[in-house]
Amino acid sequence: MSQSPIHSAAIGLATKSSKGEVIEVYYPQPRLHPTLELTSPFTGMLELEDDANSWVEIDKQEVEKLAATLATAGETDWAEFLTSSVSSEQAIVFCLCHNDTAPGSIPEAYLKLHLLSHRLVKPHAITLDGLFGVLKNLAWTNEGAIDLEDLPARQLAARQDGRVLDVMSVDKFPKMTSYVVPSGVRLADTARIRLGAYIGEGTTVMHEGFVNFNAGTLGTAMIEGRISAGVVVGEDSDLGGGCSTMGTLSGGGTTVISVGRNCLIGANAGIGFPLPDGCIIEAGLYVTGGTKVNVLAADGSLIKTAKASELANTTDLLYRRNSLSGAVEAVPTKNSISLNEELHSHN
Repeated sequence: MSQSPIHSAAIGLATKSSKGEVIEVYYPQPRLHPTLELTSPFTGMLELEDDANSWVEIDKQEVEKLAATLATAGETDWAEFLTSSVSSEQAIVFCLCHNDTAPGSIPEAYLKLHLLSHRLVKPHAITLDGLFGVLKNLAWTNEGAIDLEDLPARQLAARQDGRVLDVMSVDKFPKMTSYVVPSGVRLADTARIRLGAYIGEGTTVMHEGFVNFNAGTLGTAMIEGRISAGVVVGEDSDLGGGCSTMGTLSGGGTTVISVGRNCLIGANAGIGFPLPDGCIIEAGLYVTGGTKVNVLAADGSLIKTAKASELANTTDLLYRRNSLSGAVEAVPTKNSISLNEELHSHN
């Protein structure tokens, strides 16, 4: 099979509003750089210019023919998905992204979020510019996504039928596990992890942990705090209960905040600068990029005073607040962070 220059593609089931507009899409088998044999049966349906991104609703009368063509080409996964979905009340859609450009439609936006949560791309490796303007604010319920204009009628109909329509959230982003559950993870409260999160194998997210879209963990990690949008946590790091990482969505900054390997952010602590490998933030201490830090030698003597952002390449430091002077200090530490292997080896 030949490799195509296409960035990504997927077929999925779409939810529509009462006006017939697609409001969300579930893609169980998204593909990054799919083969031409996989995408060519669909391209004739798309009315697009060369190298454009587009999507189309598949006529269910064409499903049998498409599935046979895919099966002949050896693409049995998509063929089986098509044949098993033909009786669904939901629309079947095909989305094709020739290039990694800003998403221009809801099917394209959901494809990109799926690529992240399926671990096909890592955070910051895909273009998400303008995503908020494309996604719709929806009611996420026990009966799926509902357009807010349709919600009152759906609630009334449920009551008249003796049921309660449970609205779990009103948001642009659904929870990740309604679409994909990555292998080798433990997620105590799935409502706190958005679609578009990248959860590395071996990660445990406890009840107070939160992971936003285009953010997450690269491997084994313990998350009991907040991973804001755009923040990536390195392997074998521990985010303590109630701690936080500063994202760029609300703060207006442009610096990408990250947590390196073998780091510990203590309970109720936080960071607003890239934390390099092997560093520790003591419990209750919030260190922003502009925080003035007294850098001390192993013997306690002062080396220099610097902004925390200027220490973003200095590994193996313990950040603490001097209990007498109140000054923030950074001292060398060789105490490696060691996660409890028993907690992660059976995810």
